[in-house]
Amino acid sequence: MGSKAPAEFASTLSEARNPGGRVAKHIFVTGGVASSLGKGITASSLGRLLKARGLRVTMQKLDPYINVDPGTMNPFEHGEVFVTDDGGETDLDLGHYERFIDENLTRDSNATTGSIYQAVLAAERRGDYLGRTVQVIPHITDEIKSRITRLATEDVDVVITEVGGTVGDIEILPFLEAIRQFRLDVGRSQVCYVHVTLVPFIGPSGEQKTKPTQHSVTELRSRGIQPDAIVLRSESPVEDDLRAKISRLCDVEKRAVVNAADAPHLYQIPLVLHEEGLDNFVCETLGCDSGPPDLSEWRSLVNRVESARRSVRIGLIGKYVSLVDAYLSVVEALKHGGYHHGVDVDLEWIQAEEVDDTNAEIRLRNLDGMIVPGGFGERGTEGMVSAVRFARENQVPCLGICLGLQIMTIEFARNVLGLEGASSSEFDPLTPHPVIDLMDTQRDVTDMGGTMRLGSYPARLVDGSRVATIYGSPLVQERHRHRWEVNNRYREAMTAAGLIASGVSPDGRLVEFVELEDHPFWIGTQAHPEFKSRPTRPAPLFRGLVGAALARAEGRNPHLPAVDPIEVEQD
Repeated sequence: MGSKAPAEFASTLSEARNPGGRVAKHIFVTGGVASSLGKGITASSLGRLLKARGLRVTMQKLDPYINVDPGTMNPFEHGEVFVTDDGGETDLDLGHYERFIDENLTRDSNATTGSIYQAVLAAERRGDYLGRTVQVIPHITDEIKSRITRLATEDVDVVITEVGGTVGDIEILPFLEAIRQFRLDVGRSQVCYVHVTLVPFIGPSGEQKTKPTQHSVTELRSRGIQPDAIVLRSESPVEDDLRAKISRLCDVEKRAVVNAADAPHLYQIPLVLHEEGLDNFVCETLGCDSGPPDLSEWRSLVNRVESARRSVRIGLIGKYVSLVDAYLSVVEALKHGGYHHGVDVDLEWIQAEEVDDTNAEIRLRNLDGMIVPGGFGERGTEGMVSAVRFARENQVPCLGICLGLQIMTIEFARNVLGLEGASSSEFDPLTPHPVIDLMDTQRDVTDMGGTMRLGSYPARLVDGSRVATIYGSPLVQERHRHRWEVNNRYREAMTAAGLIASGVSPDGRLVEFVELEDHPFWIGTQAHPEFKSRPTRPAPLFRGLVGAALARAEGRNPHLPAVDPIEVEQD
């Protein structure tokens, strides 16, 4: 969508109205003082609370970086790339959004500076501006506003938009100006500004300090935005007199100054914010017609998290383990599987490059299960091959995700089929046995981004397979982000040797799942099921991996207390 002139933008607002002439309500979440304060978790928690009140909620992230999307960014730079059903490569905060509000978002829920300028420049090249000078105001700000209103469809009551970065950063100035204008465009009663700040504790003086919050709000107000509510992040609870001080100096009602002190786990935050009254205040500010939230399901979840009385140790053998955010959705999906079984997942981070056939026994023997997640490039892949071999030969439950499936296929081809030098053409273009290869239709594409399988794809599961049993359905949809596929020339030999293609594309051409016969759990998938996992509804394969790891742990230590996950859920 190109940037719009003011009259055209007003038309867009009109098109975004719900039945009965109502305009969707908008909540803008900004942050100050420091990055990584938890704006995403705060926004997600508020979304969950509003949905629990019966409101229809969607969410969005405005990112200030100039990349068009995070798809080409190094995982060490940005963490994981979260993929939506429609193939959008988006910011990892969208994963938090989906997990908390339990809604499938789209590529429209992530807008970057790069994508916004790209749209405006494309419109300028087409002549849409009739030769006028293209400027940040109104063209860039109008494009930002159009991205926001694009989400205000007929089936949405509230749009929550998180503005990335920190107030004071030069990169976010156009976004702040756009959301400032937005309140004038749609009406003051339709918008609520929530500002997240830090209240640090100064050890030598033994005091919590409000000055950073005051400065942050002053900076925000200098941009024309007066926050309606302030969320104070702190290590320990903020005293009442400090809240009163912030209220007075920042011109925010005292009841709208809420505290989100550090919690044992992130899924407790919605309950913390509800007890602080944030959702009540926001609904009152926006005039939302809703009753009290039904938080019974969420309270049951928190109870399951806190009542776990045993644990399983699962190793994550990855390429990017020095930055845990690179596997954020994988980690959360493992936790979800643990919640289902009433156990804590004790995650052991293992750098793939540090594993080989000579030390695998020492590095991996104490694991109850392991997971090999996605990634690109050759680095660390030989260590992954050694890890999945150890799991195969020692009956250790193992789940391969995307690259993990490819590693399993390579290991099986080398060590079971005896295909010396078997590899992926990604790692070794001259391999004599490219058991993982590009499809023929991908070879002539010069833009490597154009060869990716992105977004949701169906898979037909083999009747009676372990995967079909775990999913409980013959046809499943999972999200993908990969380029290389299992080479069909080797499928027959692998099946005969015991590695079954237990899930394939509906036309039978693409291998989607593999599993090993006569093994407790040695399963790989080309998909990324972690992207669809929810704390109240774990991804089936992650639930299955944790269950298999638990069975192995109980077999090793029969004195572990038995816990029925259904009983835990009902407590």
